[in-house]
Amino acid sequence: MCKKLGLLLLCVVSCFSAGCALNPITGEQELMFFPPEQDIEIGRQYAPEVEKELGGRIANESLQNYVDSVGQRIARVSHQPNLQYHFVALEHKSVNAFALPGGYLFITRGMLEKLETEAQLASVLAHEVVHVVARDTTNQMSNEIGMGLLLAAAASATTSRSVSTVAGLTRQILSLQYSQKDEREADLGGLDYMVRAGYNPYGAVETMHILERQHGTSPIEFFATHPSPQNRIGYLTRRIQTKYDNVSGLRVAREDYGRYVLEPLSRQPGSP
Repeated sequence: MCKKLGLLLLCVVSCFSAGCALNPITGEQELMFFPPEQDIEIGRQYAPEVEKELGGRIANESLQNYVDSVGQRIARVSHQPNLQYHFVALEHKSVNAFALPGGYLFITRGMLEKLETEAQLASVLAHEVVHVVARDTTNQMSNEIGMGLLLAAAASATTSRSVSTVAGLTRQILSLQYSQKDEREADLGGLDYMVRAGYNPYGAVETMHILERQHGTSPIEFFATHPSPQNRIGYLTRRIQTKYDNVSGLRVAREDYGRYVLEPLSRQPGSP
């Protein structure tokens, strides 16, 4: 009961706390209606529902630890290194990656199977870390769903009706779309995070080429919530050529990715 009252009180207080917050990625002041504490609460409440909706975690501890280690390496050089990040690989065969507010990030089996190197994995995770740091997901959720509704549903998810409401809201969360401006910032900010973490930034360009080829043969879920890679390849390449003139020696780790991700996935078929 106290927990429910606390969540509802947080919701009410947030309605009166609108103000400006600094976006650390752009350095610009942006209107933000909710405090950072609410991001963490929403992520904590809905992360289990996201996992359930997408088939649960891949049952391989070494793979999960590897994905988390790459993500944490990125998170440590982000603008919010002290936030508690959670990187989880899910069984779903869709080609996708996404983030909840407050540091909860997910990548699917389908995406992992398409990637070829650790640097490519780092590019995907870095992109999603930027969305968390810039609080893009929070803004989209508040605009399209309503944070009050999300908090109230999470606080009262004890009846069958509430459970179905939470499940429905989770599906809405998974279908959120960022603006082109947000996506560009996540691409370029993620590129900077990659290099700070010691990864070869061309991994981001390679990832876009992989997804573009895949999308050419069959539609993939990633582009339902992310823009087409064509323009992104161009501005990513230009940023690397103008800002990072020497990428030799930066980490690619094709063999490690094969050992810790591709080989375990090939031995452990996913759900049909």
